[in-house]
Amino acid sequence: PTRELAIQIANDANKYGYDSILKTVLLYGGTSVSYQLSQLSRGCHILVATTGRLKDFVERGKVSFEKLRYLVLDEADRMLDMGFEGDVRAICGHPSIPAKGQRQTLMFSATFPESIQMLAREFLNNSIMLSVGILGSANSDVQQRVFKVTQFEKREKLLEILNEEGSDRVMVFVEKKKTADFLAAFISQKGVKTTSIHGDRYQRQREEALLDFRRGVCPVIVATAVAARGLDIKDVRHVVNYDLPQSIDEYVHRVGRTGRVGNLGRATSFYDSDANGAIARALVKTLSESQQEVPDWLEHEAKYGGSGGDFGGGAGGRSGGQQSYNSDGWGSTSGGAGYSAKPDAEEEDWG
Repeated sequence: PTRELAIQIANDANKYGYDSILKTVLLYGGTSVSYQLSQLSRGCHILVATTGRLKDFVERGKVSFEKLRYLVLDEADRMLDMGFEGDVRAICGHPSIPAKGQRQTLMFSATFPESIQMLAREFLNNSIMLSVGILGSANSDVQQRVFKVTQFEKREKLLEILNEEGSDRVMVFVEKKKTADFLAAFISQKGVKTTSIHGDRYQRQREEALLDFRRGVCPVIVATAVAARGLDIKDVRHVVNYDLPQSIDEYVHRVGRTGRVGNLGRATSFYDSDANGAIARALVKTLSESQQEVPDWLEHEAKYGGSGGDFGGGAGGRSGGQQSYNSDGWGSTSGGAGYSAKPDAEEEDWG
C-alpha cells in the first residue's frame, strides 16, 4: 500500500537473495519512470510494487503475469482503507494472470476485518488462515499507557515525556499532515532534532526523513498513517499516539512499530474525551487482551461515552510538502527541497 513499505521489502528481498540468481525489481510512484522501465526490461524473479504504479505498467503492456507463481498482498486491509480495492481487483483479474488454482496467493496483515476476509474468499483458492497471537490485538511486549488530556494540553505533555523519559528513537503519530509539520517544528525549536513524514512530502524527502530517523540524525519523527504499517525500523523505543486514530486496527499497527523481534517497547496515547470517545471501548478491550493496565477513567469513558471504535482511520488534512527541521529553526536536516504545493512532476509525467 505505501512506497516506504515497498522499498523496505525490496531491500530485504535483495538481502536474502544476495549472491544468488534471484533478481528483484521495485516499482513505486514519485520516482523516475524511465529508470524503473530500464530495470524491468531486463526481467526479474521478484517484483515488489505499489498498486498504482504496477497497474500503470500493466496497462501500458510493460508487465505480464503469465509466468506468475506467487501473488502476495501485504497489508491488504490498508490497501482497502486507502481506496486501492479497484487497483487490486484490476491486477488480480487481469487476463494474463494464472487462475487461482494455478498460483499461490498469500495475504498478510496484523488485522483482518470482515472486508478483508470477504476479499480473501474471493481471491484465494482452498485457503487456510494462520494467526500468531490474538488476531487484531496489540503486542504484549509493548508497555501501553493512556493519558487523559485536552487537545490544548498535548504539546506540553509530549515535551514533558520527551524530557523525562528521553527523546531517542521516538515515533509520534498524528492524524493530520499539517499537524505533523507544525509539531516537528515545535519539538525542534525546543532543542530536539525532529523530522516529519506524510503523504504530501516529495518521495525523496520522505525517504530522507526515514533515513535520518534510522541513523539517529533526527531521534524523533512525527508521522501520519503513512508510517504506521509494516515498516521495520530498528530499536524504536517509544511510540506516542499524539492523536489517537479512529480505528482500533490502526492503533494496533502504530503500536507495532515498537517492541519488534522480541524486544520490549513502550507506547503512550493521548486520549481527548471530545475527540476519542468512539474508540474507548475497543481500546479497553485491546489493552485488556494484551495484559495492560486499564485506567478507571477509561473504563468509565468506554461504558458511558464510547461507541466501539470500528471506524476507518484517515490521515486527514492537507498541507504543502515540507522539509525536515532542526533545532536552529526551519533548516533542513536532510537536504529537503522546502515547501511544495503539488506532487513531483515525475509522478504524473511518463515522458
